[in-house]
Parts: sequence; structure tokens; C-alpha cells
Amino acid sequence: MTPVNAQSALMQIQPTILRFTKMLASVLQLEVEIVDANMIRVSGTGPYGKFFGRKLNSNSRLLRHVLDTQEEKVVIHSRFDPVCDGCTNKENCREKAFLGIPIMFQDCCIGVISLVAFTPEQQERIKDNFQEFFDYIRHISNIFVSKLLEKQGADSGINKVFLSLIENMDQGVLVLDEKNQVKFANETALKQLSFHQQQIVGKTINIRPLTFQQNYTSGHLQHIVSFDDHQELIIGQLHDIQDHQLFLMAFHQSHSLINLDFNQDDPRIEHLVGECKSMRALKRLVARIASSPSSVMVVGESGTGKEVVARAIHRLSDRNDKPFIAINCAAIPDQLLESELFGYVKGAFTGASPNGKVGLIQAANNGTLFLDEIGDMPLMLQAKLLRAIESREVMPIGSSKPITVNIRIISATNQNLEQYITEGKFREDLYYRLNVIPMTLPPLRERQGDIDLLVHHFLNTHTKRIGSVYPGITPEVLEMLKQYRWPGNVRELSNLMEYLVNVVPNGEVIDAALLPPNLVSGQTLRSYRENDSPYHSAAACENHGASGLENMERQMIEEALSRHANKKQVAEELGIGIATLYRKIKKYELASH
Repeated sequence: MTPVNAQSALMQIQPTILRFTKMLASVLQLEVEIVDANMIRVSGTGPYGKFFGRKLNSNSRLLRHVLDTQEEKVVIHSRFDPVCDGCTNKENCREKAFLGIPIMFQDCCIGVISLVAFTPEQQERIKDNFQEFFDYIRHISNIFVSKLLEKQGADSGINKVFLSLIENMDQGVLVLDEKNQVKFANETALKQLSFHQQQIVGKTINIRPLTFQQNYTSGHLQHIVSFDDHQELIIGQLHDIQDHQLFLMAFHQSHSLINLDFNQDDPRIEHLVGECKSMRALKRLVARIASSPSSVMVVGESGTGKEVVARAIHRLSDRNDKPFIAINCAAIPDQLLESELFGYVKGAFTGASPNGKVGLIQAANNGTLFLDEIGDMPLMLQAKLLRAIESREVMPIGSSKPITVNIRIISATNQNLEQYITEGKFREDLYYRLNVIPMTLPPLRERQGDIDLLVHHFLNTHTKRIGSVYPGITPEVLEMLKQYRWPGNVRELSNLMEYLVNVVPNGEVIDAALLPPNLVSGQTLRSYRENDSPYHSAAACENHGASGLENMERQMIEEALSRHANKKQVAEELGIGIATLYRKIKKYELASH
């Protein structure tokens, strides 16, 4: 029998192959390229996602090798394989690893399915899993042969090849049409939803991210899957593919008892993650006041995310395309803070830049100026800042001519500024100028129910950043995290999730054995930080032995400073923010370190 014409066979069903290719790349986290026997590109992703229908050049030696030998081929270090000898493009080649499988039909090779690595992480993925990938792609190749060459159309809008693929996946998969009606669900998804195939096909299902709507298709997020009067919280990725929605469930699911009955009309603000009562109220307030030019003061303990709130206000405002300038008043020495804020003209003082310097207030013109740790601003600068706010002008050091500015000021503090005013440390008139719209950020220990959301948010953030597989997390660990007091607040939780993502084996579950010993054993080394809040009364400090805690705190900071030259490393070791560290150094007169 004459073999089927390879080019016409593959190119005739190219739309199906394109859908298949995109899904395969998403599942395996590698780039995919499919060519026919004439070395014509039928489909591809990433760098191979263009020039379909065009014949590849003679430098595609690895693909040609698979076609000629009709054998599988894996190359862990591209350019150094003997097959690559003589390639004129070797020096410019960005491929780090390659895996190719021939598509065989009636003893003839009619094309190649290839997986390609472009990053060290992808290269390691091929190196560690190439045998599993061979088995997987070999199965897909067989599906191609048996299904693609059959002259069958789509089945209810989904090609049977596509169905055969997802039937054999270990991940739960739902396929919805443009009306959110289920077209297909594989066995894993049916078990997850406790349904039978005949019960779910045609059912309308709504899938939406739990935390925010922007950019949610990249990475794993918690999604609310709603059908009839039932809701499930499922971790996964949602993809839009040619009038269909493809929902890929994560291998590991965390079955939390989170309350899903929150107000659907509450704004979804990216990075402001949380659905507790106080966070919902905060997000509604942010959405309401974002377009106003009035000053905002955000009050909260260190690590609660005050700058995240400030950036959210800026992004939602009419100034979102203008500068957002942030300055930490505690992290800059007093003698430099004035020149940073107001700038200076040429020759203003000894050591000044010969070209002068534009101050941050002027740099934020028409945009937003974020003043973090405003309570640490010296009184002299407070007076100058007040004049700038009232006159809408700045006077650079050494200049006789003011510069008009239009800025919105968002300030933040973890200090009790009203007490500072009483003690003469902060100007009352400036306080009322800055505190036009007050916002209070709750500490993490008071945000009941938000731990689950934040854990999965940071797991997604850090796995995407370092290129690792999204891990599971045991109910035991989640319960331990809910019981912990979180003196470092959201920043401490983010740091912990980054640590766990780095130490958990790829694709496995985070259990209690992976937690740092100090989190498991208790609060001994952290107890002093819980009393480091400006909202504790003097009596409360006395009841907790304030002087003893301060001595312990001073000693720990001194020891950490002696071990590290970099203050960021010191702050990370102590589990506090860099601004808090500078404040403590000033408090205990440790500046000589």
C-alpha cells in the first residue's frame, strides 16, 4: 500500500495540531515543534510559533536525524552532540536540550514531535525525565497516527485526538465551550468533582480565580468552580483556546474549608490578596479613593504590605501612567534625606554632583510620591515638606527659584504618630495634611481565613519566578501556619513560601518535616518582635518585661551586624524589614556598625 502523503495529512488537520501543541507545551513546560516528513513546520510554540507551512533550513539537523533514522533521539547538551557537527548556526543556537519522537505510519516516518529546552530549568527537566517524556510522547504519536489519518471531523467542537490526549492525563482536565458548558471531563476531574461523565457533559460551570482577575492564566491559582448550587475550591490553570476554556487542575489539591460566600461585587485588586472582613473593606476603600488627589496615610505593622496598598492606589488612579516614586525615610541618613527629596542645584554644597540633582518630589511630578516610615523624618524636613505640600512647589538646595509640582502623596508608618505629636517628634499640621484619608492595614494574625489565600498566592508567585513545579501542601502544615503568630506579617509568610518552594522536591508535597525548626518549635526567638508594635500600651510593655526584651533585641541585632556587612542580609536573618532594622539601629545607637 502506498504510504499516505505526510504533508497533506498533517497540514489538513493543522488547527487540531495547533490546539494539541499549545496544551502539550503547557503541561510539560517545554517548547514544542512538530514537522512533517518534508521538514515543513506544521505547528510549534515559543520561537517555533511562526512560519507554519514553511520548510525549515538545512541546519535543523536533529529533526532531520529523527526523520532519517526513524528513531527517538535525546540530546541533553545541544551543539556538543555529534549530530550537530557541521551546523553553520551552532554558535547562535539557543537550544539547550532536545527530545524527538518519530510519527510512524505503515513503517514510514511521516513527521516528528520534538520537545526543546531553552532555559537551564527546562534542560534539567528533560535530563531528569526524558524516559517518561519518551513514553508520553510515544503514546501521543500513536494517537496521532490512529486519529489524525482518520477522516473524522470534530466531536462536538473538540477533535477526538484532543479527547484521547486528555483522557490519558494524570491531571484533572475540564473542557468548556464558549457558553461555559462542559464538553469533556477526564476521569481525574470527575473524581475531583464527584460526578459521572453523563452527569456533567452539557452542564454549565463557572470557573473564576479566587484572588484577582488580571494575568491569572499564567500559573496555578485557587479557582472557585461553581455548578448548580455547589462550589468547589480547586487549584489549577485556566486557558482560553479557540472558543474553548481548558482548565488544568494541579496534581496536588489542598482541601481547605475557606468561606466562599463573600460579596462577588467586591473589587478584585491584584496583589491585595485577602477576603477577611477588614481586607474586603480596605479594597473597597482603595477602589473608591484611587481617583482622588487627596493625601493618604497607610498605618500598619512592619511587613503588612503598606507599599503594596500604595502601588494599588496608584495603578487604579488617573496617574497610573505617570511616575510612582517610593522613598523610605528610615533607610536614608538624615543628612542625605533632604537632598534626596528636594534635590540641589550645581555647586550647592561641597561634594555635590557638578550637574546638580533632581529631587524625588520633582521626579514624581504628575504622579505619586510614596513616603514610607514617615515618622522617621526629621522635624526640619517635616517643615519643608509641609511648605511644599501647601505651596505645591519645591525649592532645591541652593536654588532661589521654586519649581511647581503636581503630586499625590501616600505616606505610611508603623508608629503611633499621635503619640509622636504629643512628644514633639512630629508636626501636628503636617500630620493632618498627610492623614486626609487614613487607612489601617490589619496584622496577619488578625486576618482570619486569609492564610490559605496568601499561601497559594505566594506558592504561585515563587514557583513561576524560579521555574519549579507547583507543589502540594498538607493540611497539617496549613493548620500550623494558621496557628502561628506571624510577627513579620505577610512579608514573613512570603519569605517562608519562597524557602519551601526551593527545598521541596519538584512536584511533591510540603509537609511539616520541611518547615524551619524555629517555626515548628515555637516562638522563643520571635516573641520579642510581637511586642515591637507601636500599638501596645506602656502597661502592656511593662507586663511583658520590656527592658529584658529590649536587651535581647539589641544583643541579637548586634550579633547579626557582626556576622553580615550587608544590612539587607541582617534584616532577613532577623525576620524584620530593612526599614525596621534601620530604626532599631538608630534606637540602640548601633550606627557605628
